Amino acid sequence: MRIDIIKHAEAGKFEDTRFEKIHNVVFKDSLKASKIVAQEIAELIKEKASQNKNCILGLATGSSPIDVYEELVRMHQEEGLSFKNVITFNLDEYYPMEKENIQSYWYFMHEHLFNHIDILPENINIPSGTIAPDQIQQFCIDYEMKIKNTGGLDFQLLGIGRTGHVGFNEPGSHYNSGTRTITLDHITRVDAAPAFLGIDNVPRVAITMGISTIRKAKRIVLLAWGINKAAVVKKAIEEVITSEIPSSYLQNHNNCTFVLDEGASQELTRIKTPWLVKPCDWTKNLTLKAAIWLSELKEKSLLKLTDENYNNNGMSNLLVEHGSAYNLNIILFNKLQHTITGWPGGKPNADDSNRPERKDPTKKRVIIFSPHPGDDVISMGGTIDRLVDQGHEVHIAYQTSGNIAVSDEEALKFAEVALTMNGDNSNVKNIIKTIKNKKEYDIDSIEVRKLKSMIRRKESIAATRYLNILDEHVHYLDLPFYETGTPTKNKLSDIDFKKMNDLISKVKPHQIYASEDLAGPHSTHKFCLDSLFYTLKQLKDEKYMKNCRVWLYRGAWHEWDINEIEMVVPMSPDQILKKRHAIFYHQSQKDGALFQGDDSREFWMRAEDKNRETAEKYNALGFADYAALEAFRRYYF
Repeated sequence: MRIDIIKHAEAGKFEDTRFEKIHNVVFKDSLKASKIVAQEIAELIKEKASQNKNCILGLATGSSPIDVYEELVRMHQEEGLSFKNVITFNLDEYYPMEKENIQSYWYFMHEHLFNHIDILPENINIPSGTIAPDQIQQFCIDYEMKIKNTGGLDFQLLGIGRTGHVGFNEPGSHYNSGTRTITLDHITRVDAAPAFLGIDNVPRVAITMGISTIRKAKRIVLLAWGINKAAVVKKAIEEVITSEIPSSYLQNHNNCTFVLDEGASQELTRIKTPWLVKPCDWTKNLTLKAAIWLSELKEKSLLKLTDENYNNNGMSNLLVEHGSAYNLNIILFNKLQHTITGWPGGKPNADDSNRPERKDPTKKRVIIFSPHPGDDVISMGGTIDRLVDQGHEVHIAYQTSGNIAVSDEEALKFAEVALTMNGDNSNVKNIIKTIKNKKEYDIDSIEVRKLKSMIRRKESIAATRYLNILDEHVHYLDLPFYETGTPTKNKLSDIDFKKMNDLISKVKPHQIYASEDLAGPHSTHKFCLDSLFYTLKQLKDEKYMKNCRVWLYRGAWHEWDINEIEMVVPMSPDQILKKRHAIFYHQSQKDGALFQGDDSREFWMRAEDKNRETAEKYNALGFADYAALEAFRRYYF
């Protein structure tokens, strides 16, 4: 069935290179890729049905396959795709884990697929999270035998963890491993922490199909979305087979495809440094990217790169076009020089032909969209300070309440303070009782979520006041897609879009700033950005939007590559401290944030280090030695 994905090469990019040891296809849109994978599965099901045979599917959980399952459900409901001949075997399950628990993979599979199709219940096989400890070994043997007795897996769908795991086969898993229990890697538990509202709630053990079980599947498709997966995808596809990257074992499978989006493909050699693979079409951006890479490789500033440096590193045809390294270096140096500005809203009464922003109007109306309270100051606190100081009308729009990121301990502290201040308040007493009686995986009550939302609001208003932003210019959109009380969000709706539309229509901005810190297709940041892009599409013909520019920033985890940056704003040491203090106002997120990731640094530390690293990169390229830089890329709508 591999040809089914290859034939869609016009939608995704596929190229064989000497670096790659696993067939892979790169798509711009993970949703389109998911639909194509679902189509392959559907065709296999129908082919088997026409032969009066069962179709044996190995299925994965996690965020990566959600859109695949959604498309399969759509095909069942709208096109009559039947699953009556389908037998499924899921990869894994946490242990111990009740199947009714919303964190269980049994619950996940029924919520996203099984409850919506006509598969026979007896044909659903998921490892049990409740099997008695002394029966686990026999259960695993029986699971293996059941797969074998059905004829083996016709198709195995996989995701990939940042440890390189497939299923829960963590680093160290043996090539011939079968279904078994396994201790979860710390990074795996960190990545699962948002779903469990904190790493302390994530189980330490799981039951998983083994590498041997997976590699016996006749067809394997692995899905990887988002920049967070880029490094491990490269290791799996291009580097040596090793137990430290269990997904690298798939290099030995003769019918395996990695289906990637652009974020997950970024570290592949043909994507990151295509000039090392084949002759290039030297666009302006690719030329800049190559020169920056060469500068870092040779540890030279741009203006010191020589003809020999270019010729010896796959870029000789660049010099044919530009005549010499000297000519090319001057062009690229000037291009980067023009991205640097201390006037993010434009410099009044100055020539703006080589500046990122226009000088007019002198005083601009600016909307800064922040997915959660705090993303604004973490990501662009220095730029906000400059915009306010230079007289622009700055609006901050918090798209979601951020309530699930407030710990129960923090909420209890505030509730108890409120009770002390207000005396015998039955509502506050009820909140305190609810928090104290909350079970491990209970969803917060409406009242508790309101309290947690209020905590985030009051922290954010303290930060914006510190930056001299008027209270009436701070907007809490509380987009409904977010308000589920769990990390799993609803789809964007007309109500979400209307809230975005109403604010933009009211302010009529000359500048919009928004976050493009995307970890995957189902992240809150992705939903928030999609809501903006949809709204911009609806408003683009409005007269006031003709004079509006959109700038995208990234969060505390990632930064734009230097060649992607179109505006970079220097910060003085004093502004760095001011940004730090603004972040400190988000106290509930400072010391014990639920979603710290695998980085033990606090958010303010990550932000400062990222801004400092950007400044160091510019300095290494030959520019002034700034204390820190905040970077932006322009979005054209």
